[in-house]
Amino acid sequence: MSRLVYRIRAALMALLLCQPVGLGMSIAQAQDLSALARVIPEETEITGEEALSLRLTLTQAVPWRVFTLTDPPRIVMDFREVDWTGLRRADMLRSRLTEDVRFGGYRPGWSRMVMTLSAPLALDKTAMKVDPDTGGATITARFNPVDAAGFAALSGAPRDPRWDLPVPSLTTPEKRGDRPLTVVIDPGHGGIDPGALRGDLVEKDLMLQLARAVQEALIREGETQVILTRDDDTFVPLERRVSVAHEVDADLFISLHADVLPFGRADGATIYTLAETASDEASAKLAERHDRDDLLSGVDLTGKDDVVAGVLLDLARQETSPRTAAFSRALRAAIEEAQVPLNSRAERAADFSVLKAADIPSVLIEIGYLSSERDRKNLADPDFMARVADAIHAAILAWQRADDALRPLIRQ
Repeated sequence: MSRLVYRIRAALMALLLCQPVGLGMSIAQAQDLSALARVIPEETEITGEEALSLRLTLTQAVPWRVFTLTDPPRIVMDFREVDWTGLRRADMLRSRLTEDVRFGGYRPGWSRMVMTLSAPLALDKTAMKVDPDTGGATITARFNPVDAAGFAALSGAPRDPRWDLPVPSLTTPEKRGDRPLTVVIDPGHGGIDPGALRGDLVEKDLMLQLARAVQEALIREGETQVILTRDDDTFVPLERRVSVAHEVDADLFISLHADVLPFGRADGATIYTLAETASDEASAKLAERHDRDDLLSGVDLTGKDDVVAGVLLDLARQETSPRTAAFSRALRAAIEEAQVPLNSRAERAADFSVLKAADIPSVLIEIGYLSSERDRKNLADPDFMARVADAIHAAILAWQRADDALRPLIRQ
């Protein structure tokens, strides 16, 4: 690209992007750029003791915006898709004002960085400086301390369809009748939310590989419609995953995970169903972690209300709960048959948000735990993962046969 073209692009980006803004306002106008911007790790850092300073250097300018969210206090920065290769969270954090930072895909074509704060901070000034010769860009931002009331007044996610995920919707699934079985497979985590990490093993990647294997096995049957809540490394909020199941009139919802436990020991496959009261403390902590992972990935939960009356939920679950329990038993039997190690308490329950489709049988499977040395070895083994995929496939078909036999008895 010629120097003149670089200068023209830099001038346009400066006009559109490099202007101070208040919290909650968009900094950029969405526009297309021809190549993927890459972060330069050695020129990217978060520093400061009294005020927070951010420097983020990219190989090219991109549209971007910044806003804050509460409970916990977070700074959220969205970008046209960025390649984060080489950037390490531990190397970035050099300020006592930040507890954590996450970065990754947020939706197709867009990326997100979220800084979890130890105290409320308000945006003071920000800018993007574009090198006219190389097209590289450095984003800088400074945040100053502010009281909780002031922070809350300035916080909130702006709504813009060019940037934001679709608003979740609820529909009522039709009865299956003669249509093919529709199964939604939910690979846990994704994008900005990596899930559990142990060495080279990343939960979001392992579960996407497994979901694709299950999908392929079911499609080979020729009579099953299979939908993945994500088919790439992008972030999907928990409530959106449930909405996907509703929108496609799913007959079954299966969420795949391989978490770590913050305390105690656990290993082997575990099947979770929904319950307001967890079957044990470890299950309760795991459900809390799933919700917190969603929160720390920049989801704005302010103003969320229950959209369905509790009575209607209870009525739906009267039919769904026995079918969910039947699928849990079918899964346990198939996993055992495939000689995949089971947890000593293989069937458990907890208040997982992703299982709250009251009218769709839903389970969450911990294939194993990355906090377990034995499970880590298994999860890294392609042959083991293939056996797990075959077991899930077999369980679905066995459950479908039994469910179809009982369907005439279900209240229409």
